[in-house]
Amino acid sequence: MSHADATPRILITRLSAVGDCILTLPLACALRRHFPQAELMWAVEPLAATLLSRHPAIDRLIVVPKGWLKSPRLIRTLRRRLMSLHCDCVLDPQSLTKSSLLGWFSGARRRIGFARPQGREVAPWVNTECIERGDSTHIVDASLRLLTALGITAPDVQFNLPALPQADAYVDAFVRSACLAGGYAVINGAASWRSKQWPADRLGRVARHLGERYELPTVVAWAGRREATLAQHIISKSGGHALQAPATSLPQLATLMRRARLVVSADTGPLHLAAAVGTPCIGLYGPTRVELSGPYGPQHITIQADCPPAASRHQRRTDESAMRSITTEQVCEACDMLLGRLPAATAPQTHAA
Repeated sequence: MSHADATPRILITRLSAVGDCILTLPLACALRRHFPQAELMWAVEPLAATLLSRHPAIDRLIVVPKGWLKSPRLIRTLRRRLMSLHCDCVLDPQSLTKSSLLGWFSGARRRIGFARPQGREVAPWVNTECIERGDSTHIVDASLRLLTALGITAPDVQFNLPALPQADAYVDAFVRSACLAGGYAVINGAASWRSKQWPADRLGRVARHLGERYELPTVVAWAGRREATLAQHIISKSGGHALQAPATSLPQLATLMRRARLVVSADTGPLHLAAAVGTPCIGLYGPTRVELSGPYGPQHITIQADCPPAASRHQRRTDESAMRSITTEQVCEACDMLLGRLPAATAPQTHAA
């Protein structure tokens, strides 16, 4: 496939999770720049679809229900819909059974994914071209490596998440009502795995540090009842320097973070969302590997005091000891680095992503 193919029809199969979908956006942006007239489609699960629905690189979303592989009816429906797209090529950065089968259902002759071990389950058999990823390649760079099969090498990394007027208006109203026009930080305390979650009382002390030293209030992000309770715990330990964010959709959360001076979060979707909109981040890492999934870009700081020797498929079930080994002092000093009060060389156990 080359520029001579004026209007190729290309499907991306990256269904979940939200953070991984965000980290795949540079793939879509690079495709749009290289094939400006292409019909570019993305198969994705409903939650991430709310963020991708108005992305300028994507022409069409195929929203795939969670658990579709367990339903013969949904399998038939999806197969008919995908066949109707007449795809020329599928890029499968997820490279699992569920993503590779969607590419197969599309009928595309070229289905490009990862070789083992990153390509798992049936994906290496279903995909027609399997690219070596590399054990220490960041998710963003690994996804872009798939493009070498299409003759695209070393593309610029862009996320291009648009600012949406309705989200802007919603956040404007919150900022005015909370008197945050002078600036604020954002803390995201939750994570998809408990083993990735840093203690809420320590996050509260970080918010207190930001308030006392910089007069910078902290907004605590949340989604759902459990995270709202966690946010209240963080706020209770902040000495009055933190407040709860309003309920937000993903586009609204992106706007809230776009305007923040910095974001503190574990390795989870909101961290990568903040990095994608250009906000300096402090990423807190325990069972996952910074070199694979750190916030992308040189302006961020990651802290990992107890680095695992290798990626594990059982990290979800590990305890919280790796996260607890990160100290409050380390995170406060990282905040000082980003806010320009401390030379970068003096903050212990920090790594530029």
